[in-house]
Amino acid sequence: MQQQLPKSIFTFLKDIKKHNNRNWFNANKDTYIEQQAAVVNFADAVIAQMNRYDKIETPSGKKAVFRIYRDVRFSKDKSPYKTHFGMHMSRATKLLRGGYYFHIEPGKCFVGGGFWNPEPDDLKHIREQIATEPKRLRKIIDSKDFKKNFGKLDGEKLVNVPRGFEKDHPAADLLKYKQFLIGRDIPEKILLSKKGLDEVVKSFRAMRPFFDYMSDILTTNTNGESLY
Repeated sequence: MQQQLPKSIFTFLKDIKKHNNRNWFNANKDTYIEQQAAVVNFADAVIAQMNRYDKIETPSGKKAVFRIYRDVRFSKDKSPYKTHFGMHMSRATKLLRGGYYFHIEPGKCFVGGGFWNPEPDDLKHIREQIATEPKRLRKIIDSKDFKKNFGKLDGEKLVNVPRGFEKDHPAADLLKYKQFLIGRDIPEKILLSKKGLDEVVKSFRAMRPFFDYMSDILTTNTNGESLY
């Protein structure tokens, strides 16, 4: 199992960005297969490490790594291939919520996680829980470790407080969120070093307080009673 990403991945990604067409890709498909395999092997190593600290339901690196082919049906950009590699891991069971994401792209490598597009019922439930006890979330996102690793809570927000909540609610800023995302950049130099795997895993582990909080509120009612 490969523990370190090769520099050739970035060479390939720069080349495909410059030559984003089927003729070039087909002529260089062996190179793509080689780089894809390296990413899958790295993803396998990430999953193995993360299963020491969490329960991951994504079974393998092959299942975690996204296809390089773009869906161009509804896009003005008709470039057929992505110019990055991405992998996603889901946490196991209804009691563990949240997903981990890792992005490899020249000049833009990062890890991320959270709740990209919550179902309407889940979003309503999250907001109700936050409104009832906002200090729990604030304690996490205002902590020294959270700010050191992720800076702040990200995601799309409403302009106004959503319906059903007071406009001057003490948690108005948190209730406006439509997405709940966290992430941090990883320099290429570190990612390609022997410390790359540890850096990715360490970053994912730092997400746990946020994920544990979200898992708790999504599986209990406002009285703390289990929904399952």
